[in-house]
Amino acid sequence: MTQTDIPADVPAPMAPHKDLKWIGKSVKRVEDPKLLRGLGRYIDDVVLPGMLHAVVLRSPHAHARIVAVDAERARNAPGVAAVLTGPEAAELFGPLPDSGPAPDKHVWRVLAADKVHYVGEGVAVVVAETRYQAEDARALIDVTYDVLEPIVDPIAAAENTENLVHEALGTNIAYERTFTFGEVARDFEESDIIVRDRLRWGRQTAHPLDTTAAIGDYDAGTGEMVVHTNSISMTWLAFGAAAALGIPSNKLDLKPYISGGSFGSKQFCWRTTVTAAMMSKITGRPVKYVEDRLDHQLNGDQHGSDRYYDVELAVMRDGTFRSLKIDCIDDYGAYIQFGVGSHGNALAQVTGPYRITSTEYRVRAVLTNKTQQGAYRGFGADAGNWALERIVDKAAAELGMDPADIRRHNLIPPDAFPYHIPSGNMYDSGNYEPVLDHALARFDYAGWREKQAAMRAEGRKVGIGVVTANERSVYGATEFWFWFDDKDVPVKTTSTPEGVSLTVDTVGSLTVTLYSTPFWGNSSDTVAAMLVAEEFDVDPADVTVVHHGTKGGLPAAGPGGSRLTVMLAGAVTGASKKIKDKMLRIAAHDMEVDEADLEWVDGGYQVRGAEDSRRSTADLAMLAYLVKTALPEGEESGLAANFVYDHPHLTMPKPDRSDLGSFYPCVGHACHLVAVEVDPETGAVDILDYVAVHDSGTLVNPRSYDGQIVGGTAQGIGTALSEEMTYDAGGNPQVGTFWDYLIPTALDVPEVNFGHEQTPSPITAHGIKGGGEAGRLMAPGALSAAIDDALRDHDVRVTELPATPERIVGWIQEEA
Repeated sequence: MTQTDIPADVPAPMAPHKDLKWIGKSVKRVEDPKLLRGLGRYIDDVVLPGMLHAVVLRSPHAHARIVAVDAERARNAPGVAAVLTGPEAAELFGPLPDSGPAPDKHVWRVLAADKVHYVGEGVAVVVAETRYQAEDARALIDVTYDVLEPIVDPIAAAENTENLVHEALGTNIAYERTFTFGEVARDFEESDIIVRDRLRWGRQTAHPLDTTAAIGDYDAGTGEMVVHTNSISMTWLAFGAAAALGIPSNKLDLKPYISGGSFGSKQFCWRTTVTAAMMSKITGRPVKYVEDRLDHQLNGDQHGSDRYYDVELAVMRDGTFRSLKIDCIDDYGAYIQFGVGSHGNALAQVTGPYRITSTEYRVRAVLTNKTQQGAYRGFGADAGNWALERIVDKAAAELGMDPADIRRHNLIPPDAFPYHIPSGNMYDSGNYEPVLDHALARFDYAGWREKQAAMRAEGRKVGIGVVTANERSVYGATEFWFWFDDKDVPVKTTSTPEGVSLTVDTVGSLTVTLYSTPFWGNSSDTVAAMLVAEEFDVDPADVTVVHHGTKGGLPAAGPGGSRLTVMLAGAVTGASKKIKDKMLRIAAHDMEVDEADLEWVDGGYQVRGAEDSRRSTADLAMLAYLVKTALPEGEESGLAANFVYDHPHLTMPKPDRSDLGSFYPCVGHACHLVAVEVDPETGAVDILDYVAVHDSGTLVNPRSYDGQIVGGTAQGIGTALSEEMTYDAGGNPQVGTFWDYLIPTALDVPEVNFGHEQTPSPITAHGIKGGGEAGRLMAPGALSAAIDDALRDHDVRVTELPATPERIVGWIQEEA
């Protein structure tokens, strides 16, 4: 879509709101009192009468056929209520929900039925009176395997047609396609310089404070299944779990619980939920299944992207970017539950904040004998941002330009918004240069360059890195299927809903009901309370927030893709309007005036120009509930409303996929600057200063959002410097504890000096954009650039993450 094709219904960016009472204020989280007192109810705190405990027997082999499973000794062990093997589960229960291409050819089950595909894949479940008894009995199960050659290297796997992860697929490439957006060949031919890079983004995994867990509670008398869970957030897709369990969708109720974070790792986690539920169905008793830390780390179906990139950037001698080519091999592990949706995230902002007029994007999704990818904070946009910023830094170096200057030269100007990038996605609003200026000033860029020169003169390896990058938010459903031709898409889904219910009770007190997983660290209760308080002129602390299960609930898609604040704002605004419209009708009828003569002021309706002639929310609620004769004819008693808000701006992809449509339109922006010192003898990286300036539209709660930036930056530091899931040639995981998988500690994370700009979205309530993944999308690129700069005397460039001390020393030795 060209810029002249921008839909007429998309307004120009507006100025930040000035008249809001609560939105934009730093408010303490309403969740905090219970959590800080230890009164929050986590899933493992739940104990049901007669509850059993489940553990999973896991494969010690990366690739092997299951010849036989002998579970008789385990079944006869003390306290054991049931044992279910993989072949038995395949007879009784269906496959797990799978959005991947050709799911019938790489069937994903709760337990392996005939073949194991990675170390740790489940082959049997044991349920006993206590977890100790279940674990003891698990050791009594005998499995006979026919061990096969493991498939570990994705590049080799892509060429191998004989040794296959899934024979039915006939290849190890689950998906392959090249997308061309715009005049790529022409732009490359007309460019002065072509910059090329080969990059490697390593695999990481999320580590919340608590692992995923579920309690299944089946009632054989009614056929109803209640599952208490801290994982599945997309409640409007609960029918997928019902299908796997073989029960009607209206007989399944997923009850949400708070959790100690997610970072994407609890987005679905079907396996945990289905494990607990199926064993409850078999035993007729409640069954709790809680991953241990090793389960979660190695087998949690939530590893992050694992990519090999070849990148080319066509550039003019003055630094103008023309076109971009990306060729990516992505190691998805043994299954592909989300399809290639993480590349949709990348394509939503594939050209970043830059005026690049054409793009070619090739993706090969390769299957190997490793744990499958899932959702990890950034979901592919993290790796995409890093690859783009790496090639931009290389272009700056080849042209002899300052890295901040080449970025400024290519930023999309503010008068170009709404702006469509080559892939078709629309950026709703932006004003990028003030973000860069703010960050440079806050960092004291010129001053740091002077300090750097003085420190380098002393022999110290000090470097400075800068990135300017975007954060897409609020995904659209088309990114799950635009990978395929229309004829191959049975249902072209376009909905990603978020519902709320709002009630004003008899005395005017407000309750908002949410239908997504509660607290994951994103403070959804606080957000909802602030939004309701803004609408009704009350204190957020006076708003009650409750959470509903899936049964009988409104559709809700949860917090993935930095969407929840935007979507809750739309839903609360819609529900509030319904209630306030009804209150207006009641007030006008009761006061015997026209509706046009009334205005909303300070929590009630009053006659314009007559402050003493008004009805408060409490007054109108009393009438609505208790005085039917005071209501307009035909008006129902009560004050309550449901509202389901759907995607704020979605357009369909073109049939030939030369334009993917607008599917991730709420786009924020950030600039991160970092100064580091590198010890060339040990490879240690010391962060000396860190500045982050973000523009995520209208800020709702700066206090909470600053926490998101710091937390995301901390994860980005781990991605850049230390965190990696590695496998040996036999497909064996090489990290099993936090001695091996190095999450940054408080000593590793610097104090982040952050600032904000606000360019409201023209398409969302209050101009809000998402920002939950912000820091992690920027930090890896900034740190990579800083390490480059620190080691420029050694001709070292960071082309692989994480840049561990061992790798840094190795790069220096290679160049020497």
